[in-house]
Amino acid sequence: MKMGDMEQGSENNTESMIEQLAQAFRELEARNGASENKIQWIEIKQHFHDLETVLNKKLEDLEAKEREYEDKQLEANKLLEERKAAVALKEQDLLDRLQELKDAAVASIVEAHANQQTTTLESVYDGENKDNKVSSSLGDTNSPEEDFPHKSGEKSQGVAVEVRPHPEVTHFCEQMDAKGLLNYIAENKKIVSVIREEISVALERATDPACLVLDSLEGFYPTNETTQLKDKTGAAALQGMRKSCIIIFEAMATLLARADPGADHFLNPETKQQAKAIADEWRPKLASADIDAANGHSLEAEAFLQLLSTFRIASEFNEEELCKLVLAVAQLRKAPELCRSIGLIHKVPAVVDSLINNGKLIAAVHFIQAFQLQESFPPVPLLKLYLKNRRRNSQVKTGNVRDIASAKNDANTQELAALKTVIKCIEEYKLESDYPLDTLQKRVYQLEKSKADKKRSGDFNKRQQSKRPRPNERHFSLRSSGGSAASTVVMGRQVPPVRAAYAGATDRYPHAGALTYDYQVPGQAIFTPPANIPPSNYGRYISSSMQSSHRPYM
Repeated sequence: MKMGDMEQGSENNTESMIEQLAQAFRELEARNGASENKIQWIEIKQHFHDLETVLNKKLEDLEAKEREYEDKQLEANKLLEERKAAVALKEQDLLDRLQELKDAAVASIVEAHANQQTTTLESVYDGENKDNKVSSSLGDTNSPEEDFPHKSGEKSQGVAVEVRPHPEVTHFCEQMDAKGLLNYIAENKKIVSVIREEISVALERATDPACLVLDSLEGFYPTNETTQLKDKTGAAALQGMRKSCIIIFEAMATLLARADPGADHFLNPETKQQAKAIADEWRPKLASADIDAANGHSLEAEAFLQLLSTFRIASEFNEEELCKLVLAVAQLRKAPELCRSIGLIHKVPAVVDSLINNGKLIAAVHFIQAFQLQESFPPVPLLKLYLKNRRRNSQVKTGNVRDIASAKNDANTQELAALKTVIKCIEEYKLESDYPLDTLQKRVYQLEKSKADKKRSGDFNKRQQSKRPRPNERHFSLRSSGGSAASTVVMGRQVPPVRAAYAGATDRYPHAGALTYDYQVPGQAIFTPPANIPPSNYGRYISSSMQSSHRPYM
């Protein structure tokens, strides 16, 4: 019940009680009408009104104090949250600093180890190098190709290799069989790059290459897509078919790039109009789909942009919508080229800014390097921030994780992947002068070594756990001091007596039998202990099967 309803109910009760009291007072006054000391009703009524006023004032004071207490509690909670955030931030900074110190320590250790190995190798092979001078001078007469066969491979990299498509690919293109071509790509998805090149060459044999590409899009959005996506097999088949369509798009783009620049003899106006109609049909489906949830890997958005780029119809669509689709495929390496081909070069700074705000820092670096925006967006701080964020996200909180060892392995795997990504960007874009690779590579070496050590120890533990005792294994007790075999009951079963030692073992191994220390120096009487000294257990210990590892002091 609310406070207002309670107050209204209390007022009604007060009024009814006053009316009842007034009725009783009138009856009493009627009976005692002759009394001289008569109390007026108005005085009683005023008394109760005064009481009500006092109580209402106290209630207001209590409500004010309650509101004040709630305000103080809210302020205290807010202050507590701010302190928690400050402590968490400080803890994270300390963890980052600790990681930097670890990296520096590992780098120093690895460098010292490498220097030590180099010094050792130089000292060891110094003499051998002197002896090998003659043999190396004789080897100079050989050709460089024979000594270094990889050089011939380097030379061959600059030579254009003629691509000869498989007969099946050529047949599908000549027959304008889009369905057969899609099935062939799905069956050979492990060699996608080779298939893409072969299709780009085989499309020249097609009667109308652009029409063949459009025919392959017939089932991209099936009529029963909702039912098909619920089935895992159907959803996987649909995704594979869409990937195959994108491969055909890319092959067509390669064919157009090989043709004369600006030549549109493969794209007649009727074909462009068909492509425009397909794009108009796809656009509302893209708007209803949750492309943001794809995390930069939306096949639908990629196919739509590839359709606009291949058939050169991007000018027919809104640039802001196209920028959103570019953000949906920003994780792809070909995203910058797609952005360039659909005429969004002037929108790239805004795209980069959105990528940075959304945490897609590696994609932002690719766009920055592709469009030469290093002055506005320096890439090295972005790479460092990406590595720092990945380290923070991969750190293990022991209180929230059950299997701490598995969580730490996953964290190391994530950090290793992030390090390799950053190293690849630095090498690809020649950023070594601004971001040296030594510390990163040493950290990679440390994580890979730790991963290999854990894997070896895990395999060893599995092998140890897989070993089981043989069914005929038996346990025997130690021999008694007298050297006689003693039968022992083990696990409720009587163990047979131990056989006597091999008789020849004493000759071959003098210490195998019972040892007796009966030393007597010539001319000296045998030592006899006093009667009150208890016998020593030293001989019993030595004569047992547990041999002493120390010789007695002489």
